[in-house]
Amino acid sequence: MHPSLSVIRKRSDFLAANRGLRVARPGFVLLTRPNDGEGKRYGITVTKKIGNAVVRNRMKRRFRELLWAALPEHGLPDHDHILIGREGGVERDFAALREELAAALAHAAEGKGDRARTPRHRRSRRA
Repeated sequence: MHPSLSVIRKRSDFLAANRGLRVARPGFVLLTRPNDGEGKRYGITVTKKIGNAVVRNRMKRRFRELLWAALPEHGLPDHDHILIGREGGVERDFAALREELAAALAHAAEGKGDRARTPRHRRSRRA
């Protein structure tokens, strides 16, 4: 791991990053958000929808290597970077994932994100 990177461990930091800039790619979604001078930090999320524990851990290891290679040079300074795994991310070629991450970081550096997500559904109130 690069000495200038640190890992995000608190749930509140992950939730805060969800309100930041979102860049979606076929293998993952990149979330970035300023973190008030705490340096370059990263976090990885892979849900149970992706597969069993073996598949999820493999995906996290691949994402960790991608982030370690890309963030020291191309990451946004004083930002949190969160990678959320997508369904096809585990089968994707590592070189393709590297190119997608570089493109996503470039988009985030320009301040260009994807459209804001619409809420999936609203909770109904019981009468």
